[in-house]
Amino acid sequence: MRIALGGFQHETNTFVPETTGWVDFNTAGGWPPLTLGAAIIDTMAGRNLPAAGMIDEAMAQGIALEPLVWCQAEPGGMVELAAYERILQLFLEAIVDKGPFDAILLDLHGAMVVDGIGDGEGDFLRRFREAVGPEVMIAASLDLHANVSQAMVDNSDFMSAYRTYPHVDMAETGRRVARVLFDMLRTNKRLGKALVQLPYLIPIPAQCTLSEPTRTIYERLEGLERDHGVQLSFSPGFPPSDTADCGPTVIAYGAGTHHDAERLAHLLAEHVLQAEKAYSDDEVLDDRAGVMLAMSLAETATRPIILVDTQDNPGAGGSGDTTGLVKRLLECKAKGAVVAVLFDPTAAMLAHEHGMGARFDAEVGGRNGPAGVAPLKETFEVVALADGEFQGTGGFYAGATVDFGRLALLRIVDSDVAIVVGSRRSQAGTQAIFRHLGIDPGAQKIIGLKSSVHFRADFQSIAERILVVKSPGYNTADPSELPYRRIRKGIRLRPTASL
Repeated sequence: MRIALGGFQHETNTFVPETTGWVDFNTAGGWPPLTLGAAIIDTMAGRNLPAAGMIDEAMAQGIALEPLVWCQAEPGGMVELAAYERILQLFLEAIVDKGPFDAILLDLHGAMVVDGIGDGEGDFLRRFREAVGPEVMIAASLDLHANVSQAMVDNSDFMSAYRTYPHVDMAETGRRVARVLFDMLRTNKRLGKALVQLPYLIPIPAQCTLSEPTRTIYERLEGLERDHGVQLSFSPGFPPSDTADCGPTVIAYGAGTHHDAERLAHLLAEHVLQAEKAYSDDEVLDDRAGVMLAMSLAETATRPIILVDTQDNPGAGGSGDTTGLVKRLLECKAKGAVVAVLFDPTAAMLAHEHGMGARFDAEVGGRNGPAGVAPLKETFEVVALADGEFQGTGGFYAGATVDFGRLALLRIVDSDVAIVVGSRRSQAGTQAIFRHLGIDPGAQKIIGLKSSVHFRADFQSIAERILVVKSPGYNTADPSELPYRRIRKGIRLRPTASL
Protein backbone atom coordinates (compact mmCIF):
# COMPACT_ATOMS: atom_id res chain seq x y z
CA MET A 1 0.00 0.00 0.00
CA ARG A 2 1.27 3.47 -0.93
CA ILE A 3 -0.31 5.99 1.38
CA ALA A 4 0.31 9.75 1.51
CA LEU A 5 -0.02 11.91 4.61
CA GLY A 6 -0.79 15.61 4.89
CA GLY A 7 -2.49 18.26 6.98
CA PHE A 8 -4.07 21.68 6.37
CA GLN A 9 -5.81 23.24 9.37
CA HIS A 10 -7.53 26.55 9.94
CA GLU A 11 -10.54 27.48 12.06
CA THR A 12 -11.98 30.57 10.40
CA ASN A 13 -13.89 33.24 12.30
CA THR A 14 -15.46 35.18 9.44
CA PHE A 15 -16.36 38.08 11.75
CA VAL A 16 -12.68 38.94 12.31
CA PRO A 17 -11.68 41.74 9.89
CA GLU A 18 -8.00 40.75 9.57
CA THR A 19 -7.31 37.97 7.07
CA THR A 20 -5.13 34.87 7.52
CA GLY A 21 -2.22 34.75 5.07
CA TRP A 22 0.88 32.83 4.05
CA VAL A 23 2.95 34.23 6.94
CA ASP A 24 0.41 32.96 9.47
CA PHE A 25 0.79 29.38 8.21
CA ASN A 26 4.55 29.76 8.55
CA THR A 27 4.53 31.06 12.13
CA ALA A 28 4.96 28.73 15.10
CA GLY A 29 2.72 29.16 18.15
CA GLY A 30 0.86 26.42 19.93
CA TRP A 31 1.65 24.10 17.01
CA PRO A 32 4.46 23.84 14.40
CA PRO A 33 4.67 26.06 11.31
CA LEU A 34 4.33 24.78 7.73
CA THR A 35 6.41 21.61 7.35
CA LEU A 36 7.29 19.73 4.17
CA GLY A 37 8.12 16.14 3.31
CA ALA A 38 10.01 13.78 5.60
CA ALA A 39 10.44 16.47 8.29
CA ILE A 40 6.75 15.98 9.15
CA ILE A 41 7.49 12.62 10.78
CA ASP A 42 9.99 14.08 13.26
CA THR A 43 7.94 17.25 13.83
CA MET A 44 4.88 15.24 14.85
CA ALA A 45 6.67 12.83 17.19
CA GLY A 46 5.03 12.72 20.63
CA ARG A 47 2.47 15.44 19.88
CA ASN A 48 -1.25 15.33 20.55
CA LEU A 49 -2.15 15.98 16.91
CA PRO A 50 -4.09 13.83 14.40
CA ALA A 51 -1.12 13.52 12.05
CA ALA A 52 0.96 12.16 14.95
CA GLY A 53 -1.68 9.52 15.64
CA MET A 54 -1.82 8.57 11.97
CA ILE A 55 1.95 8.11 11.92
CA ASP A 56 1.90 6.06 15.13
CA GLU A 57 -0.83 3.74 13.82
CA ALA A 58 0.98 3.23 10.53
CA MET A 59 4.20 2.37 12.36
CA ALA A 60 2.34 -0.06 14.64
CA GLN A 61 0.95 -1.83 11.59
CA GLY A 62 4.23 -1.76 9.67
CA ILE A 63 2.87 0.56 6.98
CA ALA A 64 5.05 3.25 5.42
CA LEU A 65 3.61 6.72 4.88
CA GLU A 66 4.78 9.32 2.37
CA PRO A 67 4.54 12.76 4.04
CA LEU A 68 3.50 15.62 1.77
CA VAL A 69 2.67 18.91 3.53
CA TRP A 70 1.42 19.84 7.00
CA CYS A 71 0.40 23.34 8.10
CA GLN A 72 -1.81 25.15 10.56
CA ALA A 73 -2.48 28.80 11.34
CA GLU A 74 -3.86 30.21 14.57
CA PRO A 75 -7.65 30.64 14.30
CA GLY A 76 -8.55 33.99 12.80
CA GLY A 77 -10.15 35.78 9.89
CA MET A 78 -10.82 34.60 6.35
CA VAL A 79 -7.99 32.66 4.69
CA GLU A 80 -6.54 34.68 1.82
CA LEU A 81 -7.12 33.06 -1.56
CA ALA A 82 -3.47 33.49 -2.55
CA ALA A 83 -2.25 31.68 0.59
CA TYR A 84 -4.79 28.88 0.14
CA GLU A 85 -3.84 28.35 -3.51
CA ARG A 86 -0.13 28.41 -2.69
CA ILE A 87 -0.52 25.72 -0.04
CA LEU A 88 -2.84 23.65 -2.22
CA GLN A 89 -0.26 23.81 -5.00
CA LEU A 90 2.38 22.40 -2.63
CA PHE A 91 0.07 19.42 -2.03
CA LEU A 92 -0.70 18.90 -5.72
CA GLU A 93 2.98 19.09 -6.70
CA ALA A 94 3.89 16.59 -3.97
CA ILE A 95 1.23 14.17 -5.24
CA VAL A 96 2.73 14.30 -8.71
CA ASP A 97 6.34 14.05 -7.49
CA LYS A 98 5.79 11.26 -4.97
CA GLY A 99 2.75 9.40 -6.34
CA PRO A 100 0.87 7.49 -7.45
CA PHE A 101 -0.86 6.53 -4.20
CA ASP A 102 -3.46 4.00 -3.14
CA ALA A 103 -4.81 6.27 -0.41
CA ILE A 104 -4.44 9.67 1.27
CA LEU A 105 -4.56 10.43 5.01
CA LEU A 106 -5.43 14.06 5.80
CA ASP A 107 -5.37 16.04 9.05
CA LEU A 108 -8.03 18.72 8.44
CA HIS A 109 -10.13 21.06 10.56
CA GLY A 110 -13.52 21.37 8.87
CA ALA A 111 -14.26 25.05 9.52
CA MET A 112 -11.85 26.73 7.10
CA VAL A 113 -13.35 29.53 5.01
CA VAL A 114 -11.41 30.84 2.02
CA ASP A 115 -11.96 34.28 0.53
CA GLY A 116 -13.74 33.91 -2.81
CA ILE A 117 -14.38 30.17 -2.28
CA GLY A 118 -16.15 29.72 1.04
CA ASP A 119 -16.07 26.05 2.10
CA GLY A 120 -12.30 25.52 2.36
CA GLU A 121 -12.23 21.79 3.09
CA GLY A 122 -14.97 21.06 0.55
CA ASP A 123 -12.93 22.73 -2.18
CA PHE A 124 -9.67 21.20 -0.96
CA LEU A 125 -11.08 17.66 -0.98
CA ARG A 126 -12.76 18.19 -4.37
CA ARG A 127 -9.50 19.28 -5.96
CA PHE A 128 -7.64 16.45 -4.23
CA ARG A 129 -10.16 13.99 -5.66
CA GLU A 130 -9.73 15.46 -9.13
CA ALA A 131 -5.95 15.14 -8.79
CA VAL A 132 -5.80 11.52 -7.60
CA GLY A 133 -8.86 10.07 -9.35
CA PRO A 134 -11.91 8.14 -8.12
CA GLU A 135 -10.11 4.92 -7.12
CA VAL A 136 -7.78 6.44 -4.52
CA MET A 137 -9.26 6.32 -1.01
CA ILE A 138 -9.24 9.56 0.97
CA ALA A 139 -9.70 9.61 4.76
CA ALA A 140 -9.52 12.68 7.02
CA SER A 141 -9.61 13.65 10.66
CA LEU A 142 -11.75 16.65 11.60
CA ASP A 143 -11.88 19.04 14.52
CA LEU A 144 -14.83 18.74 16.91
CA HIS A 145 -15.78 22.27 15.74
CA ALA A 146 -16.02 21.30 12.07
CA ASN A 147 -18.88 22.76 10.02
CA VAL A 148 -19.24 19.70 7.81
CA SER A 149 -20.49 20.22 4.24
CA GLN A 150 -21.93 17.74 1.77
CA ALA A 151 -18.97 18.51 -0.51
CA MET A 152 -16.59 17.26 2.20
CA VAL A 153 -18.52 14.00 2.55
CA ASP A 154 -18.91 13.51 -1.21
CA ASN A 155 -15.21 13.97 -1.98
CA SER A 156 -13.81 11.69 0.75
CA ASP A 157 -14.29 8.07 1.79
CA PHE A 158 -14.13 8.47 5.56
CA MET A 159 -13.95 11.32 8.05
CA SER A 160 -13.91 11.24 11.84
CA ALA A 161 -13.99 14.14 14.30
CA TYR A 162 -12.51 14.57 17.76
CA ARG A 163 -14.75 13.46 20.62
CA THR A 164 -13.39 15.62 23.41
CA TYR A 165 -13.41 19.35 24.14
CA PRO A 166 -10.79 20.15 25.47
CA HIS A 167 -9.33 18.24 22.54
CA VAL A 168 -7.30 15.65 24.43
CA ASP A 169 -8.01 12.97 21.80
CA MET A 170 -6.55 14.56 18.67
CA ALA A 171 -3.84 11.90 18.25
CA GLU A 172 -6.36 9.14 19.04
CA THR A 173 -8.66 10.50 16.32
CA GLY A 174 -5.77 10.29 13.87
CA ARG A 175 -5.17 6.67 14.86
CA ARG A 176 -8.88 5.88 14.41
CA VAL A 177 -8.93 7.39 10.92
CA ALA A 178 -5.80 5.47 9.93
CA ARG A 179 -7.20 2.16 11.22
CA VAL A 180 -10.42 2.55 9.23
CA LEU A 181 -8.53 3.53 6.07
CA PHE A 182 -6.14 0.59 6.35
CA ASP A 183 -9.10 -1.79 6.81
CA MET A 184 -10.86 -0.34 3.77
CA LEU A 185 -7.71 -0.81 1.70
CA ARG A 186 -7.30 -4.43 2.80
CA THR A 187 -10.90 -5.33 1.97
CA ASN A 188 -11.11 -2.97 -1.02
CA LYS A 189 -14.55 -1.92 0.20
CA ARG A 190 -15.88 1.58 0.70
CA LEU A 191 -18.36 2.37 3.47
CA GLY A 192 -21.90 3.66 3.11
CA LYS A 193 -22.04 7.26 4.33
CA ALA A 194 -24.55 9.91 5.34
CA LEU A 195 -24.56 13.49 6.67
CA VAL A 196 -27.21 15.17 8.82
CA GLN A 197 -27.06 18.92 9.52
CA LEU A 198 -28.85 20.01 12.72
CA PRO A 199 -31.20 23.03 12.86
CA TYR A 200 -29.71 25.07 15.74
CA LEU A 201 -26.33 26.55 16.71
CA ILE A 202 -24.52 25.56 19.92
CA PRO A 203 -22.46 28.29 21.68
CA ILE A 204 -18.79 27.34 22.01
CA PRO A 205 -18.59 27.33 25.86
CA ALA A 206 -21.58 24.94 25.97
CA GLN A 207 -19.82 22.41 23.72
CA CYS A 208 -17.47 21.21 26.49
CA THR A 209 -17.53 17.41 26.68
CA LEU A 210 -16.83 17.46 30.43
CA SER A 211 -20.33 18.89 30.92
CA GLU A 212 -23.90 18.06 30.00
CA PRO A 213 -25.55 17.65 27.59
CA THR A 214 -22.51 17.16 25.32
CA ARG A 215 -21.02 14.42 27.50
CA THR A 216 -24.14 12.26 27.20
CA ILE A 217 -24.38 12.79 23.43
CA TYR A 218 -20.91 11.28 22.99
CA GLU A 219 -21.78 8.41 25.32
CA ARG A 220 -24.79 7.66 23.09
CA LEU A 221 -22.58 7.95 20.00
CA GLU A 222 -20.24 5.27 21.33
CA GLY A 223 -23.20 3.08 22.31
CA LEU A 224 -24.61 3.24 18.79
CA GLU A 225 -21.20 2.33 17.39
CA ARG A 226 -20.97 -0.74 19.63
CA ASP A 227 -24.51 -1.88 18.94
CA HIS A 228 -24.54 -1.35 15.17
CA GLY A 229 -20.92 -1.67 13.99
CA VAL A 230 -21.03 1.86 12.58
CA GLN A 231 -18.56 4.77 12.67
CA LEU A 232 -20.15 8.02 13.87
CA SER A 233 -19.06 11.63 14.33
CA PHE A 234 -20.87 14.45 16.07
CA SER A 235 -19.48 17.93 15.45
CA PRO A 236 -21.13 20.71 17.52
CA GLY A 237 -19.83 23.17 14.92
CA PHE A 238 -18.06 26.53 14.90
CA PRO A 239 -20.69 29.30 15.24
CA PRO A 240 -18.54 32.37 14.35
CA SER A 241 -18.25 31.15 10.77
CA ASP A 242 -20.80 32.69 8.44
CA THR A 243 -21.30 29.94 5.85
CA ALA A 244 -24.26 27.93 4.62
CA ASP A 245 -22.88 24.85 6.41
CA CYS A 246 -22.33 26.47 9.81
CA GLY A 247 -23.71 24.38 12.63
CA PRO A 248 -23.79 20.96 14.29
CA THR A 249 -23.60 17.82 12.16
CA VAL A 250 -23.67 14.05 12.42
CA ILE A 251 -21.80 11.82 9.96
CA ALA A 252 -22.30 8.06 9.80
CA TYR A 253 -20.27 5.38 8.00
CA GLY A 254 -21.30 1.73 7.86
CA ALA A 255 -20.61 -1.51 6.03
CA GLY A 256 -24.14 -1.43 4.59
CA THR A 257 -25.82 0.94 2.16
CA HIS A 258 -26.19 4.70 2.25
CA HIS A 259 -29.68 4.17 3.68
CA ASP A 260 -28.28 2.14 6.59
CA ALA A 261 -25.80 4.92 7.37
CA GLU A 262 -28.51 7.55 7.03
CA ARG A 263 -30.79 5.73 9.50
CA LEU A 264 -28.04 5.61 12.13
CA ALA A 265 -27.03 9.21 11.51
CA HIS A 266 -30.62 10.25 12.19
CA LEU A 267 -30.71 8.15 15.38
CA LEU A 268 -27.79 10.14 16.82
CA ALA A 269 -29.13 13.42 15.40
CA GLU A 270 -32.35 12.82 17.33
CA HIS A 271 -30.34 12.75 20.58
CA VAL A 272 -28.83 16.12 19.64
CA LEU A 273 -32.28 17.55 18.94
CA GLN A 274 -33.49 16.36 22.33
CA ALA A 275 -30.54 18.16 23.98
CA GLU A 276 -31.52 21.59 22.66
CA LYS A 277 -33.35 22.67 25.81
CA ALA A 278 -30.38 21.67 27.98
CA TYR A 279 -28.04 23.69 25.78
CA SER A 280 -30.30 26.73 26.16
CA ASP A 281 -29.61 26.75 29.92
CA ASP A 282 -25.86 27.49 29.51
CA GLU A 283 -24.90 30.64 31.45
CA VAL A 284 -22.27 33.25 30.60
CA LEU A 285 -21.86 36.20 33.01
CA ASP A 286 -21.16 39.79 32.06
CA ASP A 287 -17.64 40.73 33.12
CA ARG A 288 -18.66 42.94 36.05
CA ALA A 289 -20.90 40.27 37.57
CA GLY A 290 -18.19 37.66 36.97
CA VAL A 291 -15.45 39.73 38.61
CA MET A 292 -17.60 40.61 41.62
CA LEU A 293 -18.55 36.95 42.12
CA ALA A 294 -14.91 35.87 41.73
CA MET A 295 -13.81 38.38 44.36
CA SER A 296 -16.48 37.17 46.77
CA LEU A 297 -15.59 33.52 46.25
CA ALA A 298 -11.85 34.22 46.54
CA GLU A 299 -12.25 35.49 50.10
CA THR A 300 -12.73 31.94 51.40
CA ALA A 301 -11.45 29.79 48.52
CA THR A 302 -8.34 27.66 48.98
CA ARG A 303 -7.75 27.36 45.24
CA PRO A 304 -7.91 29.86 42.35
CA ILE A 305 -11.15 31.24 40.94
CA ILE A 306 -10.81 31.18 37.15
CA LEU A 307 -12.42 33.84 34.97
CA VAL A 308 -12.73 32.67 31.36
CA ASP A 309 -12.43 35.58 28.90
CA THR A 310 -14.18 33.51 26.23
CA GLN A 311 -14.95 36.29 23.76
CA ASP A 312 -11.24 37.09 23.39
CA ASN A 313 -10.14 33.48 22.95
CA PRO A 314 -7.39 33.40 20.28
CA GLY A 315 -8.29 29.74 19.76
CA ALA A 316 -11.56 30.89 18.16
CA GLY A 317 -10.26 33.95 16.32
CA GLY A 318 -10.08 36.45 19.20
CA SER A 319 -7.42 39.13 18.86
CA GLY A 320 -5.97 38.11 22.23
CA ASP A 321 -5.31 41.74 23.15
CA THR A 322 -8.61 43.07 24.46
CA THR A 323 -8.39 44.81 27.82
CA GLY A 324 -11.97 44.69 29.11
CA LEU A 325 -11.47 42.00 31.75
CA VAL A 326 -8.27 43.59 33.09
CA LYS A 327 -9.96 46.99 33.31
CA ARG A 328 -12.90 45.46 35.15
CA LEU A 329 -10.57 43.80 37.67
CA LEU A 330 -8.90 47.17 38.27
CA GLU A 331 -12.21 49.00 38.56
CA CYS A 332 -13.45 46.50 41.15
CA LYS A 333 -10.12 46.59 43.02
CA ALA A 334 -9.57 42.84 42.77
CA LYS A 335 -6.84 41.30 44.92
CA GLY A 336 -4.32 38.69 43.78
CA ALA A 337 -5.51 38.62 40.16
CA VAL A 338 -3.46 37.73 37.08
CA VAL A 339 -4.65 37.60 33.45
CA ALA A 340 -2.98 35.62 30.66
CA VAL A 341 -2.05 35.91 27.87
CA LEU A 342 -2.48 39.44 26.54
CA PHE A 343 -0.99 39.64 23.05
CA ASP A 344 1.25 42.71 22.67
CA PRO A 345 4.74 42.16 21.18
CA THR A 346 5.68 45.82 21.69
CA ALA A 347 4.86 45.75 25.41
CA ALA A 348 6.77 42.48 25.82
CA MET A 349 9.79 44.02 24.06
CA LEU A 350 9.62 47.14 26.26
CA ALA A 351 9.53 45.00 29.39
CA HIS A 352 12.63 43.10 28.27
CA GLU A 353 14.42 46.34 27.42
CA HIS A 354 13.62 47.91 30.80
CA GLY A 355 14.52 44.76 32.74
CA MET A 356 13.46 43.12 35.98
CA GLY A 357 12.03 45.42 38.64
CA ALA A 358 11.77 48.41 36.30
CA ARG A 359 8.68 50.57 36.04
CA PHE A 360 7.50 52.14 32.81
CA ASP A 361 4.43 53.87 31.40
CA ALA A 362 2.80 52.29 28.37
CA GLU A 363 -0.40 51.63 26.48
CA VAL A 364 -0.82 47.86 26.40
CA GLY A 365 -3.18 45.84 24.20
CA GLY A 366 -6.49 47.10 22.87
CA ARG A 367 -5.29 47.68 19.30
CA ASN A 368 -6.82 44.80 17.37
CA GLY A 369 -10.14 44.02 19.01
CA PRO A 370 -13.64 45.09 18.00
CA ALA A 371 -14.97 48.65 18.13
CA GLY A 372 -14.81 50.19 21.58
CA VAL A 373 -11.79 48.20 22.76
CA ALA A 374 -8.96 50.52 23.86
CA PRO A 375 -5.42 50.09 25.21
CA LEU A 376 -4.70 49.78 28.92
CA LYS A 377 -2.82 52.99 29.79
CA GLU A 378 -1.02 52.43 33.09
CA THR A 379 2.32 52.29 34.88
CA PHE A 380 3.69 48.75 34.85
CA GLU A 381 6.29 47.00 36.98
CA VAL A 382 8.31 44.17 35.43
CA VAL A 383 7.93 41.17 37.76
CA ALA A 384 9.24 38.35 35.54
CA LEU A 385 10.66 37.84 32.06
CA ALA A 386 11.08 34.81 29.83
CA ASP A 387 12.23 34.10 26.30
CA GLY A 388 11.87 31.23 23.88
CA GLU A 389 9.97 27.99 23.80
CA PHE A 390 8.73 25.71 26.55
CA GLN A 391 6.95 22.42 26.88
CA GLY A 392 3.19 22.56 27.31
CA THR A 393 1.45 20.62 30.06
CA GLY A 394 -2.05 19.20 30.33
CA GLY A 395 -3.94 16.94 27.97
CA PHE A 396 -4.47 19.51 25.22
CA TYR A 397 -0.84 20.61 24.80
CA ALA A 398 0.64 17.22 25.72
CA GLY A 399 4.00 16.74 24.02
CA ALA A 400 3.83 20.17 22.36
CA THR A 401 6.54 22.78 22.28
CA VAL A 402 4.66 26.04 22.86
CA ASP A 403 6.11 29.32 21.62
CA PHE A 404 4.66 32.63 22.81
CA GLY A 405 7.84 34.53 21.91
CA ARG A 406 8.98 37.03 24.52
CA LEU A 407 6.88 36.82 27.68
CA ALA A 408 6.61 39.26 30.57
CA LEU A 409 4.70 39.34 33.83
CA LEU A 410 3.70 42.95 34.48
CA ARG A 411 2.08 44.21 37.67
CA ILE A 412 -0.10 47.27 37.28
CA VAL A 413 1.32 49.74 39.79
CA ASP A 414 -0.96 50.75 42.70
CA SER A 415 -3.07 47.63 42.22
CA ASP A 416 -2.98 43.92 42.99
CA VAL A 417 -3.62 42.97 39.35
CA ALA A 418 -1.00 41.58 36.97
CA ILE A 419 -0.96 40.57 33.30
CA VAL A 420 1.10 38.10 31.32
CA VAL A 421 2.06 39.75 28.03
CA GLY A 422 3.12 37.61 25.07
CA SER A 423 4.53 38.17 21.60
CA ARG A 424 2.52 35.56 19.69
CA ARG A 425 -1.24 35.22 19.64
CA SER A 426 -2.23 31.91 21.21
CA GLN A 427 -4.70 30.88 23.87
CA ALA A 428 -3.82 30.29 27.51
CA GLY A 429 -4.30 26.53 27.53
CA THR A 430 -1.46 25.36 29.78
CA GLN A 431 -0.20 26.07 33.30
CA ALA A 432 3.30 26.05 31.82
CA ILE A 433 2.78 29.69 30.76
CA PHE A 434 2.80 30.70 34.43
CA ARG A 435 5.43 28.24 35.61
CA HIS A 436 7.77 29.38 32.83
CA LEU A 437 7.61 32.83 34.45
CA GLY A 438 8.22 31.44 37.93
CA ILE A 439 4.58 31.67 39.03
CA ASP A 440 2.69 28.90 40.80
CA PRO A 441 -0.79 29.11 39.24
CA GLY A 442 -2.28 27.10 42.08
CA ALA A 443 -1.28 29.83 44.56
CA GLN A 444 -3.17 32.64 42.79
CA LYS A 445 -6.50 33.98 44.05
CA ILE A 446 -8.04 34.92 40.68
CA ILE A 447 -6.78 33.83 37.25
CA GLY A 448 -8.16 35.32 34.03
CA LEU A 449 -7.59 33.17 30.94
CA LYS A 450 -8.07 34.07 27.30
CA SER A 451 -9.57 30.73 26.32
CA SER A 452 -12.98 29.07 26.16
CA VAL A 453 -12.64 25.40 27.09
CA HIS A 454 -9.17 24.03 26.24
CA PHE A 455 -7.71 25.51 29.44
CA ARG A 456 -9.78 22.95 31.41
CA ALA A 457 -7.41 20.17 30.35
CA ASP A 458 -4.72 21.66 32.61
CA PHE A 459 -6.47 24.15 34.93
CA GLN A 460 -9.69 22.46 36.00
CA SER A 461 -7.86 20.33 38.56
CA ILE A 462 -6.55 23.40 40.41
CA ALA A 463 -9.69 25.56 40.21
CA GLU A 464 -12.06 26.23 43.09
CA ARG A 465 -14.63 27.59 40.63
CA ILE A 466 -14.70 28.43 36.92
CA LEU A 467 -16.75 31.41 35.72
CA VAL A 468 -17.25 32.10 32.02
CA VAL A 469 -17.57 35.84 31.39
CA LYS A 470 -18.40 38.12 28.47
CA SER A 471 -16.00 40.96 27.79
CA PRO A 472 -15.68 42.51 24.31
CA GLY A 473 -13.98 40.28 21.72
CA TYR A 474 -14.45 38.67 18.32
CA ASN A 475 -15.49 35.23 19.63
CA THR A 476 -19.07 36.20 20.37
CA ALA A 477 -20.44 33.87 23.06
CA ASP A 478 -24.07 34.13 21.93
CA PRO A 479 -24.33 33.33 18.18
CA SER A 480 -27.71 35.11 17.95
CA GLU A 481 -25.79 38.40 18.36
CA LEU A 482 -23.78 37.81 15.17
CA PRO A 483 -24.75 39.54 11.87
CA TYR A 484 -24.96 36.41 9.68
CA ARG A 485 -25.49 36.90 5.94
CA ARG A 486 -24.70 33.49 4.42
CA ILE A 487 -25.96 30.98 6.98
CA ARG A 488 -28.71 28.67 5.70
CA LYS A 489 -32.30 29.77 6.18
CA GLY A 490 -34.28 28.34 9.06
CA ILE A 491 -31.42 27.51 11.41
CA ARG A 492 -31.95 28.73 14.96
CA LEU A 493 -29.09 31.03 15.98
CA ARG A 494 -29.08 29.79 19.56
CA PRO A 495 -30.58 26.77 21.37
CA THR A 496 -34.25 27.29 22.19
CA ALA A 497 -35.88 26.06 25.39
CA SER A 498 -39.27 25.45 23.77
CA LEU A 499 -40.38 25.36 20.15
